[in-house]
Amino acid sequence: MTLQEQIRSNRWHSVVLIGGFIVVILILAGLLAAALNLYLGVFALAGAAVYAVVGVASSRGMVSSLTGAHDLPAEQMRPLQRLVENVSIAAGLPVTPQVRIVDDPAPNAFATGLTPGKSFVGITTGLLRVMPKRELEAVIAHEISHVRNRDTRLMTLAVVFAGVIALVADIAFRSMAYGGRRSGNRGGPIVIVLSIVGFLLAPIAATLLRMSLSRRREYLADATAAEILNDPEGMAMALRRLELDTTTVRHADSSVAHLWIESPTSRVSGGPTGESALAGLFETHPPLQSRIAALEQAGGFQLPADLAPDKPFIDTADETILQ
Repeated sequence: MTLQEQIRSNRWHSVVLIGGFIVVILILAGLLAAALNLYLGVFALAGAAVYAVVGVASSRGMVSSLTGAHDLPAEQMRPLQRLVENVSIAAGLPVTPQVRIVDDPAPNAFATGLTPGKSFVGITTGLLRVMPKRELEAVIAHEISHVRNRDTRLMTLAVVFAGVIALVADIAFRSMAYGGRRSGNRGGPIVIVLSIVGFLLAPIAATLLRMSLSRRREYLADATAAEILNDPEGMAMALRRLELDTTTVRHADSSVAHLWIESPTSRVSGGPTGESALAGLFETHPPLQSRIAALEQAGGFQLPADLAPDKPFIDTADETILQ
C-alpha cells in the first residue's frame, strides 16, 4: 500500500471513529432516558450538542490552555517561523501554520487545528534546546504531516468529543445520585445496573477511541515527514533523541496526550516504555523504538544506540525566542 493510499484509508477510518464517539454519546443519553426520565436524556443530549459546538468553535484556545502554548512577538519567532514555512512549502500546504511556544524543559511538539489555515504548531523550549536544526526540521515536518493529512482536525475533534462524553456521564451520575427518586425510575433494577455500568465505561471507551486515533497515525506522520524532507534518517534521529531524553513534561494533560509527537504522560506513568504490557495498552502512542525501526526498515539504514553531540537549534537562532 502506497503512502497516499494509507492517507486515504486513514481518512475513512476517521469518519468511522467520529461515528464511534457519536454512538457512545447517544448510548449514554439513551441509558439516562431509560433509567430515569426521557426529559433528562433529551437534556443531556442537548447539553452535549451545545458543548460540542462551543468546543469546536473555541478548540484552538482550549488546546492552547491545556498545553500551555502561547504566542510570542513576531520578531522573536522569525527563525522558527521561517523553518516551519520552509517545511510547509515542501509539504504543499496552501498556508503556513502559526507557531506557539510551550515553556517546558521536556523536548516535545504537537499540531492542532480544524483546517491548515486555522492550525498551529506548538513547540516546547526544551525541544529547541535539545534538537539540532536537522532533527528539529524533522519534528516540524512530522507535525506538518498531521496538518496535511487532516489528522489535526480529527485529533482536535477527539478532544472535544471526549469532553462531551465526560459531561454527559457526569450529568448522568448526578441525576442518578440526586434526582433519581424525585424523577421516578423508568427502568427496573437491571436497567439501573446496566446504566451505571455504561456511565462508568463511557469515559474508558472515549479514551480507547482517542488512543486509536493516534497510534497508526504516528507511523504515517513519520513516513510522510521522511518523504517531505527526503530524510528518513533525520526523522529517526529525532525520535532517538526523544527516546534518550528523560525529561518529563510538567503540564502533561491526558486529554491532549494524543496530540504530541511523544506521549507526555508515558514517562509520568512508568517510563518511556511503560512498566507492563497492560500499561502499554493505555498509551496513546506506539513505542518510539517501533517507530524508529519502521523508518530504519523503510530507509535501509541502522541508527547507532547513541547519538553524537550536535549543536542545538537555539544556538543558530535568536535566543530571545526563549525569553
